[in-house]
This record gives sequence, structure tokens and C-alpha cells, in this order.
Amino acid sequence: MHILRMLVSLLFGLNLVASTFAAVPNSTIIGPVEADPPGHPSRNSIYAASAIELSDNGYIEEEYFIEGTANQYTNPELENSEVIDSGHRYRTRLIVRRPQVAQFNGIVIVEWINVTGGPDKDIDWWLSGAHFIRNGYAYIAVSAQQMGIDTMKEWSPERYSSLDTTHDGIVSRDGLSYDIFSAVGKAINRVGESIPSGKIDILDGLKAEIIIATGHSQSASRLATYLNSVHPLEPIYDGVMVHGGGGRIRDDQNTKIFKIMAETDMRRRAASPQPNSNTFVQWEVAGTAHADYDFEIEYSKLRLLRDGLPLSQAEPRDVGCELPSHSRIPFRDPFNAAFEHLVNWVKEDVLPPRADPLQVARMLPELEFARDEFGNILGGIRLAEHVVATAKNTGMNTSVTNRFCGLYGSHEPFEDAILDRLYPSHEAYVEAVSKVVQGNLEAGYILPYAAERTIREAEASRIGR
Repeated sequence: MHILRMLVSLLFGLNLVASTFAAVPNSTIIGPVEADPPGHPSRNSIYAASAIELSDNGYIEEEYFIEGTANQYTNPELENSEVIDSGHRYRTRLIVRRPQVAQFNGIVIVEWINVTGGPDKDIDWWLSGAHFIRNGYAYIAVSAQQMGIDTMKEWSPERYSSLDTTHDGIVSRDGLSYDIFSAVGKAINRVGESIPSGKIDILDGLKAEIIIATGHSQSASRLATYLNSVHPLEPIYDGVMVHGGGGRIRDDQNTKIFKIMAETDMRRRAASPQPNSNTFVQWEVAGTAHADYDFEIEYSKLRLLRDGLPLSQAEPRDVGCELPSHSRIPFRDPFNAAFEHLVNWVKEDVLPPRADPLQVARMLPELEFARDEFGNILGGIRLAEHVVATAKNTGMNTSVTNRFCGLYGSHEPFEDAILDRLYPSHEAYVEAVSKVVQGNLEAGYILPYAAERTIREAEASRIGR
């Protein structure tokens, strides 16, 4: 009896400890919210609807609202949070892009939408949406922060006026965003689970085997905080892709964490690298920019779609940087490969391939990267477009008028004399590209379709002719 009383007391004590953290409150899904097509003058359409073709690929896009209450948390460094207070009301939106049942691969990607500069931007969809469609992923975008909601309200008050993540202004600094992001993950129906009667199934019958979170830049920083302090209290996501941001991340948890960084992103981080472990892997991609040429074209398409204009008009903006802007090294190629490795890591516990970091020439008094004779960075994952160079592509740029120029990188094509010296024939150029492509494919840094495309583009080029 004495032992029994001790066990009861211990369990009661554990419950008390657990209650100080409080589980993520349940939420209510509303929708799908009826919407006009993108570009409709009513503006009763989905803000940030996909500019990547969906219907012809068997995909459906729907918008839902999600509401409930959320906790506020302390933010200790690399330690579990505690609940400050609870019961804060919110209502926000999520976008679902899902395949037909026969196409579904069992994986759901949940993106923390980026709000830098104001508008909601599902940047990881811009870069990898075509890959997700190609491979049958379901995808959900979450508006977890008030700045994006304010932009949507301004754009379409009629559609989005009811949304608020501040509990009527009581909560500041997106304090509810962590529980909002968790609530969306909890709303996804997993294999072996069922949606309660009367509740909305946002995947319309699809059941997730694996749920992976992702987010870029500012959203990656929020995800890093989430992983370090909030997510360990009630793990929701099986894996997390931290893209282009976030500091050091705890690796003492079961959740698999893949961090992938452009050259731009390592300016402040290369001096204090985080080692790989059994639950944390980092890739750094040489010559790539935080917001590269592909980013810029996809952002242009998004705005054209929203305004009802032809997507064929997509072009980069004149951003007024000191150097010609937007690196052309395709970050999306290793990014797509990283998603496949992360899925396999979660499913089979197979560690992703390791990759060398970018090379540093000196640390002090100011960090400086090692570069070749043309100014292209050394080390890191080295794509064929970077190694078999036809331009100087970097993750760096500056401007006295545009504070975002530091994110765009640069692209300065080589003069003909340099190209002629490097590639005396077209065959030599294609052979050099093919060799690097094959090495990256074997290393697992790119996928077969990216390898084939890169070689086709080299064959079609005028280099060496």
C-alpha cells in the first residue's frame, strides 16, 4: 500500500508539472471559405493564391479560417518555455493545396508564412511547390502573424476583417503565433486517426503519415524559437525544414531538423557553426542568395495573378542595388533534395548526406569568405552553375536606398574573353557541367530531374560556340 500511495503521489505530481505547460488548446476550422478566382475585381479571392498551376496537375486549393484560444509563453534560450497566461482568442487563415487520393504520398508540408515587409509570402511554396506537386505532397500555408493579416485586411476588408491574432490588441509581438502553428498541425488527420463528427477535415479524407514544418527567413527564426522552447512541450511535427534563418537549435529532441542556408545567410553565422548530429543537419549552398532570381520571378507571378494579369509578364524588379541583383545559382535544386532527405530521415531514420560548409578566409576582425579568382565563394554545396561558372554569382549586395539589397545577392556575367579562355569549345563546357552534375547527384545534393534539366540547359547554351 505504501508503494501504491507513492506511485499515485508521483503521478499526481507529474500531472501538476504538465499542467503548468498546458497542452495546445483545440481549435475550430471554418470553411472552405468560398472564393472568387484570383484577380477577380471583387477581391473575394484567396490572398497569395498559388501562381503554380494546380488544377491541371490534379490539385485543389482552398482557404479555411481557424479559431480558438492560445497560450503566451516565456522565451528562455534553448530551454522549454512555461505558460505565461492562457485563453487568448484568435482567428486566422490557412491555405490548403492537396492532391487527389491516388496522387497523395502521405506527406503534409506546413509552411509558416513569411511577413517581412507586410504581405503574406509562402516562399517555400514558390521555390518547391512544383516539386511538391510532382511528388504528391499535400501543403498547408499558415498565417500565424498579425502583420500579414493586417495586409490582407487592407487588401480585402470584406473577406478578412474578422481575422485577428492579438486577442483584440491584448497580445503583442505575435505571442500567439506558436500555438496557432501547433493548432494547424494538430488539425491534420493522421493515419489511424479520425475527424470527430461535425468537425471539418481540411485534407478531405487524406491521412498524413508524416507532417513537416517549414519556413523561410523571418519565419525560420520563428521556427527556431518554436523548436527550442515551445514545440518540445507538445511535439506536433515529425520534421522541420529551417530555411535561411534562425540561430542555434536544440538537437536533444526526436524531431528531425534540417537547416539549409544560402551564402547570404551565413554572413553572421559562419563564425559560430552548429555541428551536425543525429537530429540536426545543416547544408550551405555556395553562390546562392537569400532571395534569388527564382524567388523574384515567383514573387512577380504572385502579384500578376492577384492583379489578374498574364503570368507571362513575370520579370524581376529594378531593385536599385549597387551590383546587378539576384544570384542565378538555383537554390531550389538542393532545397528540393533536402525535403526528400528529410522525409527519408523521418521515415527510415537514415541521416541525410553531410556537406562541407562554406570556406572562411578569416574570422577577425570581420568575417571574410574564401573566394576564387572571379569572386565566387569556395566550399559548401557547389552546383554546376557555380563550379562551371559563366558569371560571378554571390549572396551579397548593398544599396544606400534599398535595405533589402543585402538579401538579393548579385549576378555579374563574365566577359566573352573570360568565357573563351575557360571553355574553348561547347563540348568542353557541356562535359564540365555534366561531370559536376553527376557528382552532385551521386552525393544526394540534387535530384535526377534537376540533373537532367541542368545538362539540357548547358547543351542549349551558346557557351563555347
